[in-house]
Amino acid sequence: MGKRITIDPITRIEGHLKIEVEVENGKVKDAWSSGTMARGFEALLLGKDPRDASYVTSRFCGVCFSVHQMASVRALDAAFGAQVPWGGTLLRNLVMGAEYIYDHLVHFYHLSALDYIDIMAIANYTGKDPELIKVKEKIVGLVQRGDTFPLTPRYKPDEFSVKDPDVVISAVKHYLDALKMQVKAKNMGVIFGGRAPHYQSIVVGGFTQYPDINQVARFRSMLDELAAFVNEVYISDVVAFGTGPLLPLAKAGIGGGHRNYLSYGSFEMDKAGKKLLFKPGVIVGLNGTKGKRVEPFKPEKITESVRYSWYKEDTPKHPYEGAQVFNLERSDAYSFVKAPRYEKIPMEVGPLARALVDQDPTVLGLIRDQGVKPGAVARHAARAIETKKIIDAMYHWCDELTAAITKPGFKIHDTAHWEPPAQGEGAGFFEPPRGALGHWIRIKDHKIANYQAVVPSTWNASPRDERGVRGQYEESLIGVPVPDPENPINVVRVIRSFDPCLACAIHLIDPKTNEIRKFMVE
Repeated sequence: MGKRITIDPITRIEGHLKIEVEVENGKVKDAWSSGTMARGFEALLLGKDPRDASYVTSRFCGVCFSVHQMASVRALDAAFGAQVPWGGTLLRNLVMGAEYIYDHLVHFYHLSALDYIDIMAIANYTGKDPELIKVKEKIVGLVQRGDTFPLTPRYKPDEFSVKDPDVVISAVKHYLDALKMQVKAKNMGVIFGGRAPHYQSIVVGGFTQYPDINQVARFRSMLDELAAFVNEVYISDVVAFGTGPLLPLAKAGIGGGHRNYLSYGSFEMDKAGKKLLFKPGVIVGLNGTKGKRVEPFKPEKITESVRYSWYKEDTPKHPYEGAQVFNLERSDAYSFVKAPRYEKIPMEVGPLARALVDQDPTVLGLIRDQGVKPGAVARHAARAIETKKIIDAMYHWCDELTAAITKPGFKIHDTAHWEPPAQGEGAGFFEPPRGALGHWIRIKDHKIANYQAVVPSTWNASPRDERGVRGQYEESLIGVPVPDPENPINVVRVIRSFDPCLACAIHLIDPKTNEIRKFMVE
């Protein structure tokens, strides 16, 4: 019997997540992923006007609010029979593109990078750069006052931690710069979205706020600043880390998991919606460096299991048939997250899944030419690569919008399909930064009869299913090295590489377990 380690809560993520691992001979032998809050937003929607759905589901999370609005209005578009005009699609794409830039910068610099640097190495910086000297003085001053949060890692540096003072101080400087950049990205979305959080302009049938040339120019000017930071700083930092101290982790594929990948596809590149920036598809069992055939995505193959979740026990169901009936007394349950499966198979969703389904040449080059295996480090690389990809697409959308504004008959909304139908159903699929997001709605007597959402962190953070198969977080931890049980830094490195958002996966706190526990080794 190995040593049981419980990390509760996992920090520097969104939401409440507990990870338990069993460590034997310095490696993880088994793992359990537990979402410790329960979501009830779907239940709040029953009986409501369907047009309320996008505003209510936006409140799933204050960070990735806009993506739920997007998936929700896509479900409403399908249920209402709305045809979104090209102008509305362009505006949706630009607002969502801003969300990508914001989210990926925050994830790398403010949530994950601290796992890979020894912050105290800054004290040994001997360079002459005035800005870096200011950073050194600031950090050293904080250390002297005993107040180094949030920069101090919660785990001790290890063999993979960067200790070079020049590299560390540059990384911390970029951490501070990225704080300003993520504000610009959020403000960029507000130009068309109306406010943040919880945009007001994204509605069933398209968009509500007509843009003008000045708004597009402001948007593009901010995009220029963000593009420069991404191309000159963010990508360079990811490359420096990935080809330096993290290369052994990358080549070992630490954190790979099941190596099954799912993407719903997103971002229309033409008026017909035939060409997408991210393609839909499924890969089952990625094998070594040879890749794997991408199969078509078929939404009817999605089910959710609740065998080990705190819900009323039931057979796996498609989201159209899903329910939120809690059972807090189930002795074998350990999570409020359900277990989505695609043809009974657990899937990884997110940037790496999108890149592999897209057969992205840069990511495939890392796998085939550099020996990088899909895992924690590859996820960071895929994020950086797709950030540049979406920025390039945003320039295209800006050009398209500028041209469309000046033409007669410019439309952003299908006003003919604004009233809710008496009966209907629709599914809305989107690829947010964190991965495949789906919303499902059924309408009866002009009201919401059922509403379900399967979010990226539900796919990745799921517990075991009815066959006992681990979820992706759980499987990704198997074999992860933990040489010092008192310092399980590799466990949190792997988990944070997914960019968890448990606030999306689960909600409504359980009064019986409303307790914040600390790291324990048993």
